[in-house]
Amino acid sequence: MKKVLSLRDIEEWVRQGADPAALPADAILTPSARDRVRDVLEGGRRPSGADGPSARAAASKPAAASPLAPPARPLSCRSPKAELEAFFRSPYCEDLKRQICDIGRRMWERAYVDGNGGNLAIRVGEDLALCTPTLVSKGFLKPEDMCLVDFEGNQLLGSKKRTSEILMHLQMMKRQPQDLASVHGHPPYATAFAVAGIEPPTCMIPEYEVFCAVAIAPYRTPGSPEMGRLVADLVDQHNTILMANHGVVTWSHNSVEEAYWRMEIIEAYCRTLVVAAQLGKPLNTFTPEQLKDLLRIKQGLGFVDPRYGLKECELCDNDGWRPGVTCAVPASTPAVVADPDAEAVIRAVTDRIIEQLR
Repeated sequence: MKKVLSLRDIEEWVRQGADPAALPADAILTPSARDRVRDVLEGGRRPSGADGPSARAAASKPAAASPLAPPARPLSCRSPKAELEAFFRSPYCEDLKRQICDIGRRMWERAYVDGNGGNLAIRVGEDLALCTPTLVSKGFLKPEDMCLVDFEGNQLLGSKKRTSEILMHLQMMKRQPQDLASVHGHPPYATAFAVAGIEPPTCMIPEYEVFCAVAIAPYRTPGSPEMGRLVADLVDQHNTILMANHGVVTWSHNSVEEAYWRMEIIEAYCRTLVVAAQLGKPLNTFTPEQLKDLLRIKQGLGFVDPRYGLKECELCDNDGWRPGVTCAVPASTPAVVADPDAEAVIRAVTDRIIEQLR
């Protein structure tokens, strides 16, 4: 089986002084890993003498800290305030803030959020997260708007008040240790499935199968601990949650960018299903065997999915999917109401005709 390399694998490869151009020819790179390899090769950041003894010696020593590297010692809410403030202003944290602003703008431009809706969070310590503020449009975020909170939702730093829905993100992170970043929005087509209470059918588009593992969480008041708990109950085996009558939340173990990709993928998928269902023909699916191939790739990427290990006969189960609309009112024949006068006339005419025939 071909080896799948993630962004984390490439970063480790580079830290060890290896040449990214020497990756195995049959290796499969994730999109973020491919971008990182290109950046290293094109940006001239390839370590000098990567093939010689000096490179191997350097690889045995601790790598020098990059300005964008996380702190050598993970921070927590118990860290000294001065240390937290220095981290909050560090180049590493500023870069994460800019990433949040960029994704917020992209969500707003694609109409995945409306008004001041939507929120994002990134785990940055043992029990710390960086998150968006409340009452600010995601299309106009600035790095200085971001907030630092602990895993109980207490705001530690930031001039604006943290998002009211941060408890959901934090409960997800506490339940799923791999959850590095999460994104919440209201993309219309995916939210329509959430409102209807329908899980999108499977075995139709490969990208959806590989990147998303979808479930529906029951509705509760946004921002409430109960809503956060119901979503968190699903994140062990699902990375894309449809929130009934509300929206969508996605998470990633790699980056906030990847969490956002899931938002794009499920929205495009749901939109495609809605359009395809209007074409008047049954929708084609690929086979359970073909889905198993995709699940092997997915597992190699480290993505969660509840279908790992299922038998082929248990895959591609779309019994809950009923595309199209049928009329709910059955056709009926108007009832005929008898008219006594008309009945009398008909009887008289009938009697007269019979009499003449005699």
